[in-house]
Amino acid sequence: MANSVTRPRLAVIVGNGISGDSRVEKTAVAAARAGWDVTLVGRAGSARRETYTRGGVTVVKVPVGTEMQERSRARHRAARGALARLARWGLADDRAVARTRAAHTAWVRERTALVGLSASPSPRLAGRLRVRALKSWVRLGRYAYRGRMKLYRMERARGAADAAHAARSGPARNWRTQWPALLDLDLAYGPVIEEIRPDVIHANEPCMIAVAARSAGRLRARGLRTSWLYDAHELVAGPEWSDAARNSALAGVEAEYIGRADAVVTVSGELADILREAHTLPETPLVVRNAPVREAVGAGPCGGASVRTACGLGREERLLVYAGWIGPERGLDTAVEALTGLPGVHLALVCDGERNPSLRALLDTAAKAGVRERVHVVPYVPQEQVPDYLSSADLGLICFRHVPNCEISLPTKAAEYLHAGLPLVTSDVRTVRAFVQEHGIGTVYPSGDAEALTDAVRLALEQRGKLARNITEALRDELSWERQSAGLLRLYERLAGPGAAGLTPRDIPWPGAGARDTRAGAAGVTVPDWRPIPEQGEAAQTRVRLGLGCANYAGQLSGFARAVCRARPDVSAEVTMHTSASPLTGYPADVRIPRGQLGGRDIKLDRVNRALGAYTHYLADAFTPAFGWLNGQHIENDLPALTGAGLRVALLAHGSDVRDPQRHMERYGHSLFHAAPEDALAVLTRNSARNRRVAAESGLPLFATTPDLLTDLPGARWAPLVVDVEGWACGRPAMERARPVVVHAPSRRWTKGTESVMPVLEELDRAGVIEFRLAEGLPWAGMRELVREADIVVDQFAIGTYGTFACEGMAAGKPVVAFLDEQVHKDVGAVPPIVNATPDTLRPALESLLDDRAQAARTGLESVEYVRTYHDGRYTAGVLDGFLS
Repeated sequence: MANSVTRPRLAVIVGNGISGDSRVEKTAVAAARAGWDVTLVGRAGSARRETYTRGGVTVVKVPVGTEMQERSRARHRAARGALARLARWGLADDRAVARTRAAHTAWVRERTALVGLSASPSPRLAGRLRVRALKSWVRLGRYAYRGRMKLYRMERARGAADAAHAARSGPARNWRTQWPALLDLDLAYGPVIEEIRPDVIHANEPCMIAVAARSAGRLRARGLRTSWLYDAHELVAGPEWSDAARNSALAGVEAEYIGRADAVVTVSGELADILREAHTLPETPLVVRNAPVREAVGAGPCGGASVRTACGLGREERLLVYAGWIGPERGLDTAVEALTGLPGVHLALVCDGERNPSLRALLDTAAKAGVRERVHVVPYVPQEQVPDYLSSADLGLICFRHVPNCEISLPTKAAEYLHAGLPLVTSDVRTVRAFVQEHGIGTVYPSGDAEALTDAVRLALEQRGKLARNITEALRDELSWERQSAGLLRLYERLAGPGAAGLTPRDIPWPGAGARDTRAGAAGVTVPDWRPIPEQGEAAQTRVRLGLGCANYAGQLSGFARAVCRARPDVSAEVTMHTSASPLTGYPADVRIPRGQLGGRDIKLDRVNRALGAYTHYLADAFTPAFGWLNGQHIENDLPALTGAGLRVALLAHGSDVRDPQRHMERYGHSLFHAAPEDALAVLTRNSARNRRVAAESGLPLFATTPDLLTDLPGARWAPLVVDVEGWACGRPAMERARPVVVHAPSRRWTKGTESVMPVLEELDRAGVIEFRLAEGLPWAGMRELVREADIVVDQFAIGTYGTFACEGMAAGKPVVAFLDEQVHKDVGAVPPIVNATPDTLRPALESLLDDRAQAARTGLESVEYVRTYHDGRYTAGVLDGFLS
């Protein structure tokens, strides 16, 4: 029986980080299942080498340096000569040129002004000579400046000409100098491959072809029998890379080495013919289409997710789906335009929405066409789960433009659609058109013709049953990785020779064959003390299932959830919180997601599935996104999906998320924004303006936790801050100590006016009048004990209203000192028993409390009654009642 020592070795190499490259991962697993000792080599995302085992495959990720690229740049700079260095000296970029131009203009203006000022109505000889000297100096300066700028422009033109030549020169130019990053890849990967001593090297894409050829040659020089094959995933001339040299460099390295490969593999018959003819290959490359693992379809659950639930749609809605990368060549603008003629039909885009300008442009087009609410952006799932995820849609879309790589191969998404049971609607790109028409599994329209696409969708929906029946088991089997990889495995055996005879298959599962819980594993669920939303399928469903997320500042969402569940037995709630390493984020929540994970695929999928599949209402907190960073880092782009799914949505503001800095500074001389760092003020101004705009344009119910914000959010209602009054209660009366303890706890000093009041507090402390305690970065539990032990709580002097810390101090029965705009509180009919002070009046305010301690104690008792009336959650639940009803 074969063992780990005698099994033939296969090295599968790829120039990316492996994750998400389904063809490469499935290749490695297929070989491991067949009995090969497989090492999958990819690129590390850091400077450290990574090695681990997954699914019977050893994975090695290697760091790749940039030494050859740096050497090329250095040699190029040296070749340009001293004149080029002189031309570029001090002028690294266009901004440096602009600065030099401004400095020269300023110098000329100063000197020419001095010429005029030096002149007089009856100048003496010395004066005339001085004026002439000044004029000559200015002329000389101008000549020098103009000469330098001319030299710089000539040097730039020469560089542009070199770049244009590189772009035009095609593969005939030496790829080693054209794109030396390929040499860096060889330096990084080569030693690792040679350490493995493989019998076969499988090189994926042209960036690996030189690596495989050189490593195989070096191993053969040692007397080893090493074969290698080249896997061409696409036509090299198809994509347009950002740097012009890369196109010709990749074509050049492919042309140099493809004829030396022991075998060539590719993804379609059309591309196989092109490669054979272009490179005069002795035989036609083996075609191995990229296809789903048939065994994993239906065996790898997505945590209950489906593309339909991710869109928030019912079974009766018509749903088209597109899965994959979004770029101009994908033709999705045609699909968006076609929606205008398909009332009631929705489009799901399964993609990674972060930082994709093509997606943003597409959504802008949808908004202008009036169909934005029917275009849904939903997250990726692991590749082995794609067919199950897509299966709830009605039709799969392929809208490709007529570009080379789209014309000559059947895209992976076509096989995924068919395994999902979806008929196709495709543009008339050559290969897909012929495949669809041959098998009768969809409809075809002329690429770019929106009206024709509308007709094709209508026809496909009418004939969906017939088209779906043509997606036979035989067709699915043909387009399965099990079938496609069989020829590849036979090729490996032929290349390895006698060493691959008598392989013993291994019991290794395909990726995704085991169940996984995407929700609990991704987010870290805790059990709260409010009524939780039952899991889907459980019997005890409440009528209102309220999602709250995701800032949870000072635990306010936790308080809101607790309050509404106590007030209404028909409400259950789930609080989602984005967390950081700060101790101030340790408040209760159902789902806690570290901010660094918000861009993760599983997190985005879980949030979409949970929000649109479980909630009936959603309270968006501080304008944070509901679906992780699926649509960016703001709630604005999540709102169409939330409201389109039928959820009732409201917006909740807390403070500087909507407070207008300019208006606040005009109103209050000691506004926090006067003390804000310049960069922070710019961010706050920009963000608050956006939030106010979104709130105004949304038409959604608006709530604010402090009454001063009602002027910034017209139409909003005051939903007071919620604190656990009983939890903060303190049995010891305030102001009984000879030296009262005064507590001040700023989250950030400039937001509370701390620097303006610290001198008073510290001076009174040094005088022995008070014991001053400054609390910064203290966890919630520690803060509660500190407040309970205090006699006086000093809150803020820069805002004009009171916050959560003041409420907690009042709940503990402590007199609170803060700056209040009393008119703001009179307008809502709730003026708190807070000792009103500014930085200038803090000392007399504290002295009055120290002088009349009985009154100070009464203020503490009045404070408890005030928070019981407005801040124990009952008042807030009443305000939210209309939204929840």
